[in-house]
Amino acid sequence: MLPAMPRKPQIAIVGPGRLGTALTRRFKQAGFTITEIIHRASLPKRGPRLLARATGARLSPISDALLNADVIWFCVPDRQIAATARALATRGNWKGKIAIHSSGALTSSELISLRQKGAAAASVHPLMTFVADTLPSLQGVPFAFEGDSKALSVARQIVQTLGGKPFRIHPKNKVAYHAWGAFTSPLLIALLVNAEHVAHAAGLSAADARKKMLPILTQTVENYGQLGPAGAFSGPLIRGDVEIVRKHLQVLKKIPGAKEVYVDLARTALRRLPVQNPGRIKRALKT
Repeated sequence: MLPAMPRKPQIAIVGPGRLGTALTRRFKQAGFTITEIIHRASLPKRGPRLLARATGARLSPISDALLNADVIWFCVPDRQIAATARALATRGNWKGKIAIHSSGALTSSELISLRQKGAAAASVHPLMTFVADTLPSLQGVPFAFEGDSKALSVARQIVQTLGGKPFRIHPKNKVAYHAWGAFTSPLLIALLVNAEHVAHAAGLSAADARKKMLPILTQTVENYGQLGPAGAFSGPLIRGDVEIVRKHLQVLKKIPGAKEVYVDLARTALRRLPVQNPGRIKRALKT
């Protein structure tokens, strides 16, 4: 007789915001039972109500949470994790349960109140961006893990079922890990907003600039992945074209903030990328 396949753990979600909603939908698609969606508001918004209906989950305020799942997965904002865990620690029996939060910067110690009640705890963070009205694929997405061995074992099973790629991270490295993530998405968007303003100086609308930037952005990211940063690097800096850099700086003076961003990024290129005529470029950036 073949051995029985291990049962998929049942999951309750605490905090049906952007991340919580996306994870809940992906868990449901992967065949996990969502027993409960726990919200902090006195009256749930339309989104959590629709999510509960779509997944067959009970919609509960913290004060009425059943906590009858194997895994309680916290998706509340970072500043609320510890307080929410303390509020739920007084409810139900936590012995043998798995408590997980998905903060990228904070460690599993935020869930110490649940550890003290007998739960195993972990932090499990997907290196992915979650925004309103999108449902990103988790196939191949890295998930940073740290915490108790029992919680990590269950989390690994869940993440691999989603198609994610779990990896261990030391608790002391989580803030640096999260800052790395900030460079890969939100600060990249900040850079692209600057690019839109520069495009406006060239006579393009923001919408037109976004549309026209996509081919070069896509190719640059593909080059970076395949060739590494030096192989993907192009433009006047790699050619050492000092006069063009000076012309850029002249026109960027007229666009608030753009010159400062350009200079900071060019200095990063001087430190870390194959720039020609680095001394002359450095002097041009100073003037």
